[in-house]
Amino acid sequence: MSSLAPLLQTFFTDRLITQRQSSKNTIASYRDTFTLLLRYVCDLKNTTPSRVEIGDLDADMITGFLHYLDESRGNSVRTRNTRLAAIHSLFAYAALSQHENAEVIQRVLAIPSARMHRNIVTWLDPAEADALLGACDQNTRTGRRDHAMFALAIQTGLRISEIIGLKISDVHTGVGAHVHCLGKGRKERRTPLLSATVTILTRWITEHGGPVDAPLFTSSTGRELSRDAIEHRIHHTTTLAALACPSLVGKRVSMHTLRHTAAMRLLHAGVDTTVIALWLGHEQIVTTNIYLHADMTLKEAAIAKITPPGITAAGRYQPTDAILAFLAAL
Repeated sequence: MSSLAPLLQTFFTDRLITQRQSSKNTIASYRDTFTLLLRYVCDLKNTTPSRVEIGDLDADMITGFLHYLDESRGNSVRTRNTRLAAIHSLFAYAALSQHENAEVIQRVLAIPSARMHRNIVTWLDPAEADALLGACDQNTRTGRRDHAMFALAIQTGLRISEIIGLKISDVHTGVGAHVHCLGKGRKERRTPLLSATVTILTRWITEHGGPVDAPLFTSSTGRELSRDAIEHRIHHTTTLAALACPSLVGKRVSMHTLRHTAAMRLLHAGVDTTVIALWLGHEQIVTTNIYLHADMTLKEAAIAKITPPGITAAGRYQPTDAILAFLAAL
C-alpha cells in the first residue's frame, strides 16, 4: 500500500473530523473530490487507488485533473475551485509530515484558483413569491409541506443545508418567535419569524406530529429531505406558478433564489447591509454587497440625487500640478 492511503485516512479522521469538526457537507465534498481524483489518476496510469503515491499527484497531474473537470465533466468554475480547495487542504496537511515530497507539495499548493464570472443575483419580486407559494397544492401533505418550507426560506433566507438540518425543536413560536439553525462554518444563528410565518409553521408542525427531535421537513416516508428532492420540488412548483405569473417563465429558481429574495426584501425595507449580513450568516459583509450591485432601484435612487452638471457653482481654478500634467500627457 502506498503512503497516500494512510495520509488520506488520517486527513479525514484527524484533521477534518477531530480537529476541525467539519460538517458532513464538507466531508462529503472532500470525499467526492478525492474519489474523482483517484479515478482520474488510475485511468491515466493504469493502476489502482491503493498504489497511487503522493509523487504521482504532482502539479501537472492536478492541473490535468482540473482541466478534466472543466472540459469532460462540464463543471462550473465554482465547482472547480471547490475541488482545488480540497486538494490544497490535503497537501497543506501533508506538508507537516511528508518532507520528502516537499517540492511536489509546494508546487501543488501554488496552483491558483480560477477567477469566477459573477452573475447578477436572481430573486423573486412580491408577485412572483406569492405565485410560488400559491402554486403549492394545499390539498396534499406534500403541497402543505412545500408551502411551509418555501415560506420559511423566503422570510428567513436560510440556506438549503440549514433547512434540511432543522428539527421541530428549532422552531420557537412563542414570545420572540424565531428559528434556530446551525449554519455554515458551524455558526449558530437565530432568525426572527413574522406572525404569518409562525402561523404557517405552527399548522405544519401540528400536522407533522413527530417528536421534537425529528426533522422539520420530511419525505412521505418520514425521512430527511435531500438537496435534490428539495430542488426538484421547487422546480416543479415554479413551473406551475409560471402559468399564473408570466415573469417566472424561463426564470431559473432554486432554493438559493429564495435566500436572495429574503435579502432583497430586507434591503428594500431599508435595513443596513451589516444587519443583513448577520441575518444571512455571512462571514464577511463584502458577500452581502452583491445585493447592492444587483438592485437597479437603489442605483436609480442614487443617481437621482446627483446634481445635474451645468448648475453647480463654479469653483476657483486650481492650476494642474506639473508632475500630474506630465503623467496625464503620457
